[in-house]
Amino acid sequence: MKYCAWCGAKMKERRCDTVGDISKNFSRYEFACGCDCGFEVVDIELIQVNEEMREHFGGKSVNIHSGCRCTHWNGHERGTKGSMHCFGIAEDFHIEGVSTQEVYDYLDEKYPDKYGIGLYDSWVHLDVRKVKARW
Repeated sequence: MKYCAWCGAKMKERRCDTVGDISKNFSRYEFACGCDCGFEVVDIELIQVNEEMREHFGGKSVNIHSGCRCTHWNGHERGTKGSMHCFGIAEDFHIEGVSTQEVYDYLDEKYPDKYGIGLYDSWVHLDVRKVKARW
């Protein structure tokens, strides 16, 4: 069992045996809260965007760093109050072998009037809110 060095919370470990239980390439477990509390609700629209991204980038894996977050884990991750992660509609991810800038540009062009899209050095934030937000 792994525990967070910062707060002592139990942390989940990634498993590969459940891949594809909510779509062709994605598992509910990949989106589960990092503290292992059981919160693993994920919006189907987010899954659909992930499948489209995977196809667009030649089948390369979409590696999810953070999906759902309970309030406790959101604080641990230093997330904002009201974070979209807490509603099961957000993820932080990278695509193996593709720059974060390229992923950001693809999403921004494909969804010019909706979604929250944030660019970071080693990951991209995506949430499926109905209004446009960029950072």
